[in-house]
Amino acid sequence: MAEDDFRRWEREFDSGAPDEEPSGARGLVLAAGVTATGCAAMIALGEVVIGSAGLVLSSVILLLWRIGM
Repeated sequence: MAEDDFRRWEREFDSGAPDEEPSGARGLVLAAGVTATGCAAMIALGEVVIGSAGLVLSSVILLLWRIGM
């Protein structure tokens, strides 16, 4: 069911209202750390092309995730 627009507008001005949805920042940081560690390990093992491609691809995915796409 769609939320009433007035209630959403009213909540913006209520500073004591808790956020309904968590930001997911902890999961984002964990995913970025694991991905960067894995790609750095690939580069250290001599697979520079695969490690670099993984870093670029994961950066794009994390950027899109962060902006909500």
